[in-house]
Amino acid sequence: MKFTWKMFLYIALFYAIVTVVYWQMAHEVVGITALSLSTGLAFIIGYYFWFTDRRIGAQPQDRLEAEIHEGAGELGHFSPGSWWPLAIASTTIMTGLGLILGWWMVMIGASLLLVSVFGLSFEYSRPGHGIEH
Repeated sequence: MKFTWKMFLYIALFYAIVTVVYWQMAHEVVGITALSLSTGLAFIIGYYFWFTDRRIGAQPQDRLEAEIHEGAGELGHFSPGSWWPLAIASTTIMTGLGLILGWWMVMIGASLLLVSVFGLSFEYSRPGHGIEH
């Protein structure tokens, strides 16, 4: 995990330097905005990995003498059959098409997208659903 957060923070630093150089040489707003957003995104990902690394401690991939079996185990819970990702994809397409066809479609698509995201987020929080232990 240490390599990962360091890599993303170095990428953020690289993007920041490129942004400043581009700003001084090109004076073009769209490129500066894109490079600034890339800097921020790389920094956010690097910070998240750094925060997670501090919280969970050293991982097997951080040690040179670690064995493969040390990284085995449960990785998390993945839904075996959820229809919510399809609903999210459909409403995202509807919202995107609304930008072309009309604002009324954006409002409907964004509302349904919000419902779909909440449905996916709280899918296993409802009674009668989820993993029974």
